[in-house]
Amino acid sequence: MEKFELTILGCGSAKPTTRHFPSSQVLNVRDKLFMIDCGEGTQLQYCRNKLSFNRLNHIFISHLHGDHLFGLPGLISTFNLLNRTAELHIYSPMGLEQMIKPIMDYCNYDMSYQVFFHEFDTNQSAVIFEDRTLTVTTIPLKHRVPTCGFLFKEKEGLRHIRREMIDAYEIPIAYINNIKAGADFILPDGEVIDNAKLTTPASRAHSYAYCSDTMYHPQIVEQVRGVDLLYHEATYAAEHEAKAQLHFHSTTLQAAKIAKEAQVRQLVIGHFSARYDDENMLLEEAKSLFPNTILAREDQKVLVDD
Repeated sequence: MEKFELTILGCGSAKPTTRHFPSSQVLNVRDKLFMIDCGEGTQLQYCRNKLSFNRLNHIFISHLHGDHLFGLPGLISTFNLLNRTAELHIYSPMGLEQMIKPIMDYCNYDMSYQVFFHEFDTNQSAVIFEDRTLTVTTIPLKHRVPTCGFLFKEKEGLRHIRREMIDAYEIPIAYINNIKAGADFILPDGEVIDNAKLTTPASRAHSYAYCSDTMYHPQIVEQVRGVDLLYHEATYAAEHEAKAQLHFHSTTLQAAKIAKEAQVRQLVIGHFSARYDDENMLLEEAKSLFPNTILAREDQKVLVDD
C-alpha cells in the first residue's frame, strides 16, 4: 500500500497556549510532502517529527490570518540557509505574496531558489494542483476573511500484475504497462487472456479533506462526501454555539454533523479555543453524534489505509 499519512504539527486556535501550536499539518502522499497552513512554530514541529525539508515543495494556506501563516517567513528563510535549489510553490487566497514578499526581500538578499505564489478564488471550488497521482481542490468556506479548505484526492492507480500468470503465459515486458492499465493479452494463436486473470485490482484511492476556520457551512457536505479522513475545526463546545457563530467558527456538534451527513470514514477535530483545559469533553460531544471522531494532537500521525 502506498503511503497516505497526515501529521498534525499544530491544532490550536489564534490565542497562544502552552498546550498547542497554531495550525499546521503535513500530508504525506507516496513520500511527497504537502504542507497545509503554517502557523508559528511550524519549523520546530517539522523538525521534531523528522520530516524531510527536501520533500516539501507545495504549501497550501487556507486564509490570511496570522495563526495560519506566520510561520511562512521563517520557513522560507530556512530553506535559503540550506541552499535549497528546488522551486517552492505556495497556494493561497489573494494577498499573501504582497504580505510575504517584502519580508523575503529584506531578510534574504540572495535567494538560492525560487518561490512561486499561486492565488485562488475563494468563492468557487477549483483544482489548484495536479500531478500524475493526486489532485488538490479548494473547498470554499465561510469565515471572517476569504477562506478555503482543501480536498486531496488520489487518482485511481494501475492494476497489480500477477507475476505467476505473466510468467505462465510468457508475456513480454513490453506489454506489462498496457496490462496494468486494463488491457487483455492476445497469445500468438489468437487466444485472448482476460485482464482479470493477469492482474488484481488497483489499490483503493485515498482522500483527505481539510476544513479550517469556518462557521457551520452545510454547503461543503457534497464536496467532502465519502472522504477517508475529514479534518474540521471545532473551536467551541456546543454550549458556546452563539460565540462560534459570532466569530465565524464551528462547534463540536456542527463538525460532527458535517461528518455524519457527508458519510466520511473518520473525523478529526481541532483548532481548539484556549478556553478549554480538557479537550476530551470536546471529543465526547463530537462522538455523541459521529462516533468515529478523534482529537487532533501535536505530533500525531493518522494513517489512511484500506
